[in-house]
Amino acid sequence: MKKACVILFLLSLAIGAPCKTRVEIAEENSPAIVAVNVLKKDGTTFTGTGFVVTENGVIATSRHVVEDAMYINVTFNTGAISGAAALLGAAQEVDLAIVKIAAKNLPVVTLADSDYVLPGQEITVIGNPRRLQNTVTSGLISQVRRKSDGVIWHQISAPISPSSSGSPVFNDKGQVVSVAFSSYKGEGNQNLNFSVPSNYLVHLLNRHGYYPPVACPEAPPAQDNVWAKIQNHLSKSWQMTKRLFQRLTQQDPAGA
Repeated sequence: MKKACVILFLLSLAIGAPCKTRVEIAEENSPAIVAVNVLKKDGTTFTGTGFVVTENGVIATSRHVVEDAMYINVTFNTGAISGAAALLGAAQEVDLAIVKIAAKNLPVVTLADSDYVLPGQEITVIGNPRRLQNTVTSGLISQVRRKSDGVIWHQISAPISPSSSGSPVFNDKGQVVSVAFSSYKGEGNQNLNFSVPSNYLVHLLNRHGYYPPVACPEAPPAQDNVWAKIQNHLSKSWQMTKRLFQRLTQQDPAGA
């Protein structure tokens, strides 16, 4: 049994997380995507998008969605509507906020380490444009932009419409790499949209005592070949372990 466990562990490291189709990404994550319904202090209403990050009801969205809110609740893709949501906190440097509803055992998304996002990567966005709940769009990470103040944005080509603010941006593993919040409007500005890298969300959650798991990156930025060396080492280790296992099983047909 021990030999089999070692082999499975090495194999899982060498293979990495599999890519998923957009259909799979949508099916797995749509239950965790919500419409964030806000009654503003001036009496106006606003709807944005959010997504569940902890089973006990912590939800991420864009800061501007919940600014000046007098009342907040969320609507799930089943049509279920939550009770009042409490604002837990908002980031200052980026357009992010987290709210909490009274709940348990909710479906959640998986967060990724956004430091490993590269231009050209395929993405899937699930949101509520024009209040059309759980709309799936696709595109690319067009560029990773660093502003003059050091803040990083992801420029994305996936369409972003009103009420999409707060939509999760998924990589091809179905993990959230950023949160959509803005787009350039006006004639001639086509698919110039922006999202906040997921690591800002992780830091915001951590500051308020929440520590959701973050998926390990499958590969680091292109200029760093350390991971390639590790994968090569694991591949060689796997081959050696496999040969050893074959010899052992030939000697002991019953295995371990």
